[in-house]
Amino acid sequence: MAQLTRADVERVAHLARLGLTPDELERLPAELNHILDQYAKLAELDTDAIPPTAQVIELENILREDVATPSMPPEVVLANAPVRDGDCFVVPAILGGEPAG
Repeated sequence: MAQLTRADVERVAHLARLGLTPDELERLPAELNHILDQYAKLAELDTDAIPPTAQVIELENILREDVATPSMPPEVVLANAPVRDGDCFVVPAILGGEPAG
């Protein structure tokens, strides 16, 4: 398998607009080559009997329970609104039509 050189890392870093330090440019070729070697070992495995999967770990909902609570009063919500119309914000039209206000 072809090995990445410092010049390869410099070229990719330039294309990705990464500002790598000289120490990083010295260290990264060996680290990236190690990663590519490990991937090559994985690519040798026979995976024909393994069904494709989009998620390798169980998904878990980590969100809090949705509990209904009273809303804030419109006066508080609209207190800093630059322009309002009753209990509504007035914003500029963005899809054409008549301008707001």
